[in-house]
Amino acid sequence: MLSMAGKVAIVSGAGSVGPGWGNGKATATLLARQGASVFLLDINDDAVRETQSIIEKEGGTCATHRCDMTLAADVQEMVQACLDRFKRIDILVNNVGGSAPGDPVSMSEEVWDRQIDFNLKTAFLGCKYVLPVMVEQGKGAIVNIASVAGLRNDFMSGRSHVGYSASKAGIIQLSRSVAGTYAKKGIRVNTVVPGLMHTPLVEFRLARAVGGNDAAKLIEARNAAVPMGHMGDAWDVAHAVLFLASDEARFITATEIIVDGGSTATMP
Repeated sequence: MLSMAGKVAIVSGAGSVGPGWGNGKATATLLARQGASVFLLDINDDAVRETQSIIEKEGGTCATHRCDMTLAADVQEMVQACLDRFKRIDILVNNVGGSAPGDPVSMSEEVWDRQIDFNLKTAFLGCKYVLPVMVEQGKGAIVNIASVAGLRNDFMSGRSHVGYSASKAGIIQLSRSVAGTYAKKGIRVNTVVPGLMHTPLVEFRLARAVGGNDAAKLIEARNAAVPMGHMGDAWDVAHAVLFLASDEARFITATEIIVDGGSTATMP
């Protein structure tokens, strides 16, 4: 079940911002555990090498590649490097992204542009250069990572991240649009939509940005905001990606799996 044997998977953002398991790191490791050869992408060399070390110590197969997914030339070169190394591409996981605070008045145009590039253009470029390979193969699966911020707005939090919300909503529609275009070519495109997750991002980025440098208080508040009483973690995201990328999901395309412990059901 859910075997990835013989498949080649590209995972962007395969490192982690700090110790522990980020979404990309867990996803890459899980795909390797299920038998995939994984092409690990990141701009943080140390972080991606840690993921590589874990996979190789477990007997998995992987290779690393430094790639800025916002740059078309980097992405095009990366795809060719993957083909040179593994000869095919069966799975693409677009996992690059991050949020910046601000509403349309307070957010600078430069930050807005960076949010769109970082969260949406990266997935677009991944699709742009991987799709021709999958079309030639006659088969492929793309999984894009969005966020519940692209579905609902938590007005009660008092925070606005308009660029992140807009770009993650764009990810969902990008997936649907590409899925419709390429369905008859044997290529499936879906989205995983995480909610509040306890990943290294919480301690190493959000605690400083929105938590007043009090990670414990932030974690407590995030846990309390989830109907199940606790945040999910990177493995919850990884298992959703694994399913959508697997042959068991062969009749599933142009849709989303929401991984949020019921959070969106309580949002306005």
